[in-house]
Amino acid sequence: MFHDRIPEAFEKLPVTRTRRDVWAALLPRRRRAAFRMGLSAATACVDLLTIFTVAALVDVTYYGGLVGAIPEVSTSGSFELSVLVGLFVLLTHIVREDYRIETLLADRPHLRRTATAWVGAWAIVLVIGFGTKTTHDYSRLVSLGFFFTGLPAMLLVRWGMLSFVRKAATPNSASTNRVHLVGYEEDIARFYAHNDAEALGLRVIGTSYLRRIDTMGDDESRRAQLSEDLDLAVSVVRFLRPDDVFILVPWSASADIERCIDAFLRVPAALHLRPGAVMDRFPDLKLARVGGLSGINIGRRPLQAGELFLKRSLDLVLALIALVLLSPLFLVVAVLIKLDSPGPVFFRQKRYGFNQQPFGVFKFRSMKAAGDAVFKQATRNDSRITPVGRVLRRSNIDELPQLFNVVRGEMSLVGPRPHALAHDRSFENRIALYARRHNVMPGITGWAQVNGLRGETLTDLDMERRVQHDLYYIDNWSVWFDIRIMFMTVFCARAYKNAR
Repeated sequence: MFHDRIPEAFEKLPVTRTRRDVWAALLPRRRRAAFRMGLSAATACVDLLTIFTVAALVDVTYYGGLVGAIPEVSTSGSFELSVLVGLFVLLTHIVREDYRIETLLADRPHLRRTATAWVGAWAIVLVIGFGTKTTHDYSRLVSLGFFFTGLPAMLLVRWGMLSFVRKAATPNSASTNRVHLVGYEEDIARFYAHNDAEALGLRVIGTSYLRRIDTMGDDESRRAQLSEDLDLAVSVVRFLRPDDVFILVPWSASADIERCIDAFLRVPAALHLRPGAVMDRFPDLKLARVGGLSGINIGRRPLQAGELFLKRSLDLVLALIALVLLSPLFLVVAVLIKLDSPGPVFFRQKRYGFNQQPFGVFKFRSMKAAGDAVFKQATRNDSRITPVGRVLRRSNIDELPQLFNVVRGEMSLVGPRPHALAHDRSFENRIALYARRHNVMPGITGWAQVNGLRGETLTDLDMERRVQHDLYYIDNWSVWFDIRIMFMTVFCARAYKNAR
């Protein structure tokens, strides 16, 4: 067995110093916890200070510029409003652990989380105001100014604090976790290959490599060799006193993991298991309990009950409004289709929906009516497409009847586009995780479509890119993401790319 970085640590210790100086050079900085708490508290305080400052500036601007008399703080409704909004913003971030150093350093959509906390706090305040009949106590103009000014201010301040925290949390700063790695050489090499310790807010102070056990040796000699390695590793960990010890032994070596756990439970450090192959594939693993059963959660349901309710409510409201507003357009398109070629106005085709349940998708007919039921994908300059149909396809108007599918609960406004049954059966056997697209409702538009990934799929690579975008949408869903995709569907040029 051998160790990394221990000789270097000893070389830095002056020979003439006392034993107390030696320990002071190797032990964690005593104020590390206070420094970390200080960074978290500073982020929270800056959020509150931003909210109060924006409220005060809006108050002064409105009353000083328009009314001509600035009220006292005790009588200002904006102060009470800022306290309520600030309280709910703070509680939201605390519950989601957004102020923890690990969260601030993680690669997460921080600005989006800040925006959702701001909007959610205002929604709660409005509900409270409506329930207590106190909304008339606050100026509508001041409240609107506070909301629309506060959001960009919060986003700007959070971006600044993230930059500050990430610069402060350097490998040598007091906020950095001091970790020690234990495992076989190839597993530790994989850890370094897939992880940037500095970016993760870690400082690796030592590495203990376990020797590979000779499979041809007897059990007694193998146990003795591992015991020798672990005893030495424990001694090093006791001397360095890291905050955390990571055991990188693969799960296939269950007996070795058990012995590592028994050995390192005796040292005063947090102990972690991190089998490389599994952790690299599922970076968000967490321990979860289902009833009385514990397990490692590698993936949650695509949408939780509350998220499903929110998404369905948004779909139903917007689809009904769109159907009312677009009814004149539907009538005009129906007349044009009838005048252009014989056949029905609507075209209905079987597609797979949520959980691979088949349903009939509605579209405006854009091709000549055909009697055969054999599916053939539309291609560039397809002779079957009618003149009116070509305009409908290029403008995405042919997809609008799917609003009826949304109202019926068969589709969503946003989600992976449903493909013909023949396509699904074909690509499911050739593209990994293709069927995972059916874990959510299909959509009229989707993340792949607004990025130009639509139309004819000539190769498996075309479909793989589309599937990658669909899976990204499933893993990163939010109401704001749906709204963004709907906006891009209408106004982004890429959404009309490859439409034919």
